[in-house]
Amino acid sequence: MHDDRRRFSRVPFDAHTLLQQDDWCITVQLVDVSLRGLLLLKPDGWDAQRARAPFIALIELAGANQIRMEVTLAHAEEGLLLFECQHIDLDSISHLRRLIALNLGDEALLERELGALL
Repeated sequence: MHDDRRRFSRVPFDAHTLLQQDDWCITVQLVDVSLRGLLLLKPDGWDAQRARAPFIALIELAGANQIRMEVTLAHAEEGLLLFECQHIDLDSISHLRRLIALNLGDEALLERELGALL
């Protein structure tokens, strides 16, 4: 199958991460993050019924900063959950951009990816 979706650089990142939905909240293991979403290890007791509604993902950063994304489950397999970002606020995208820039080391690639989001 041919996949025309634009690819985004995924950056391995280990940070305290929470997944929230209404009054439900769980700590999850972040595998990597991109401008388009994040990849998590499937937590113990994962309820596939929850996957039908959107989540808030909170990635804790140094200095009380955080990346907050509204995400939906795009794919689940072999113990992994791939979430697609539906919305991210300006402060969060600034933190995420800086994180990805530091890890990519290629400002031109980062700018192309940001342009693809718009």
